Amino acid sequence: MNSFGRLFRIHIFGESHGECVGLTIDGCPAGLPLAVEDFLEDIERRKGGMQKGTTPRKEDDLPLFKTGMFNGRTTGAPLTILFENKNTRSGDYEKQRAVPRPGHADFTAHAKYGGFEDFRGGGHFSGRLTVCLVAAGVIAKKLLKEISIRSTILEIGGETDLDKGLEKAIAAKDSIGGIVECRVNGLPVGLGEHFFDSAESLLAHMAFSIPAVKGVEFGAGFAAARMFGSEHNDAIEDATGKTRTNHAGGIVGGITNGNELVYRVVIKPTSSTPKEQQTWNWETNEIDSFSVKGRHDLCIALRVPVVLEAATAIVLADLMLLAQNNKPVWS
Repeated sequence: MNSFGRLFRIHIFGESHGECVGLTIDGCPAGLPLAVEDFLEDIERRKGGMQKGTTPRKEDDLPLFKTGMFNGRTTGAPLTILFENKNTRSGDYEKQRAVPRPGHADFTAHAKYGGFEDFRGGGHFSGRLTVCLVAAGVIAKKLLKEISIRSTILEIGGETDLDKGLEKAIAAKDSIGGIVECRVNGLPVGLGEHFFDSAESLLAHMAFSIPAVKGVEFGAGFAAARMFGSEHNDAIEDATGKTRTNHAGGIVGGITNGNELVYRVVIKPTSSTPKEQQTWNWETNEIDSFSVKGRHDLCIALRVPVVLEAATAIVLADLMLLAQNNKPVWS
């Protein structure tokens, strides 16, 4: 559904071209200082418009606190934050209603919701809603205090030179994908539960909630399939659990082991591309040629690092609260 988490539980809502998008966090501890300024850096990192390869759609995205705040601090009640949609061009989507765009949720959403879905800009399936994840991530990072979470783009279109990767897409007049890596330092030993609520399970679950993520790997990841066990195993060096290598990516048995948490996500090429494509027309029952109009990212991966950081922080904040038996973390 639209909710995630056990103690630090987030719920997102809204559509790309609706009046607003927003989130409600249930379980945010009382007394956490919070201001608009806390959100500006990460929200700016998520924006397109000025960055090469991203959509020219630009929203102010100033958080509007509606519930759960009093005198600049959280109250412990559900915290609701809204972000207004002001820069929309819905007519771009009205013209293509009969031709579901390949790679988008147009066809599946139409089938699931019987045609009542808001199709403008992808509606609730749009990457626009990642601003809600980023906002929740800002709060989660504050709860995590000294824990460091940082994501970087490793490659675009198979190129470690990101500009070169973007130029490949520009030359082809097409979109392109990439790989984003997240590293977390300062985690304690013991976060996560075996099997269904393992740290890997929860992080992967949240990562796949980010539109355009098509793969996740931890530590050595898929390269582990080509290694011997003696090579892949991380030798423990001292009582803190420090390991000589980190092929496990900081998680063993579904539980954090105190080493750096490392995982990567695959970001597919933007589905909206100016390249001419073929798709079925549900009004004529024929195959049509078309190209996607509107304002879209050349490479969505450019905007993912801060979103992946937020998704990671949300999971870790929830696990930290669970580990503390829901004891207050702010005095």
